[in-house]
Amino acid sequence: MLHPRVEAALNAQINAEMWSAYLYLSMAAYCHNEGFTGMANWFQVQFKEEQDHAQILFNHVISRGGRVKLEPIDAVETEWASVLAVFENTLQHEKKVTMLINDLYTVALEEKDYAAQSMLKWFIDEQVEEEEGVQDILNHLRMIKDNGYGLYMIDKELGARTYTQASPLATSAE
Repeated sequence: MLHPRVEAALNAQINAEMWSAYLYLSMAAYCHNEGFTGMANWFQVQFKEEQDHAQILFNHVISRGGRVKLEPIDAVETEWASVLAVFENTLQHEKKVTMLINDLYTVALEEKDYAAQSMLKWFIDEQVEEEEGVQDILNHLRMIKDNGYGLYMIDKELGARTYTQASPLATSAE
């Protein structure tokens, strides 16, 4: 049985993950409108990954006898000054998500919810990868600045990204 404080924190994170998905879908739309279809693809994969994250948390709450409470999704940004600004916003957002996951883990520790702690370790590792990946893209975008050929190459590279279902969902389906 879930402690009410853990259940509330997990529900807050489910809703935060859904908002993140919505934000990344908006970023994909922006990139499409700017002609960067590869970057749009990268954000569409992010959109699906955030939905997976919400589903993992959703499944955990349900499996522990809790109740999922979905809230309305707040509006997200739809315009940025450049693709560099989009990825700067992405890194800022991922750092915020890392903080939210860390705070959620702290609640699980304080309430001695060992199952939640175990599940959340995957998210902690995932956030390290998320921040590192976005930082790499930012480093490349800053290096090439407004060089058209460089932007073309990064766009092509990001267009090759494919969606892979999050491992906690893949193992639960077996």
